[in-house]
Amino acid sequence: MKADHYLDAIGLSCPMPIVKTRNAMKEAETGEILEVKTTDKGAKADLTAWAKSGGHELLEQTEDEGVFTFFIRKG
Repeated sequence: MKADHYLDAIGLSCPMPIVKTRNAMKEAETGEILEVKTTDKGAKADLTAWAKSGGHELLEQTEDEGVFTFFIRKG
């Protein structure tokens, strides 16, 4: 999937992946896609809930060798 913006949150612990994602989304325009990569296992639930509560759409979520990748469309 092609993203308009990219956030590297690898190695950061909760709550930093959410904080950095929120800040990155402020820079994005409605409809643009943010790709987030993190190693924080809690981000799986946290980013899903955050996207829903913020009116954003979680398009895709994958895990590869401990790295979680999320594609979120700004609502």
